[in-house]
Amino acid sequence: MEERSEEQIISRLFDLENAGQATQRAELTEERFLTLIQDPVNGLSYVFQHGLDETEGAEVPPGTEFWEYPQFDEAQRAYAQLLEEDRQGGELVELDSEEGLGDSDASGAEVRDRYSASDEDPLIDNTEETVGQETDQLST
Repeated sequence: MEERSEEQIISRLFDLENAGQATQRAELTEERFLTLIQDPVNGLSYVFQHGLDETEGAEVPPGTEFWEYPQFDEAQRAYAQLLEEDRQGGELVELDSEEGLGDSDASGAEVRDRYSASDEDPLIDNTEETVGQETDQLST
């Protein structure tokens, strides 16, 4: 397998995280995140710490770090240890955070369901239009 540069690994980790492939993700203070990721392609596991990507991938956010592990259980232990250090230091904001996910993904509009453009709402009884009838009755 070809050796990847640090920038290539970071780019891959952002892609996996934005695609919802993170096993665990916590939000830290100062808009930073700690993520546990296993790459499905090469089987390597990573603990990934980074800030928000406000440049849509053009630049690596300051303070971005990752640690690579051949075994998932090793990465899981390292993630738990870093998370505990952040918790004790008062830097943990939220566990299982989805804040900022997909921000740099421009894949198009979100489709909610196949009826989202429909004017019909099955929870509203439209058998009789009553809008405006009460005001008409008051003015006579």
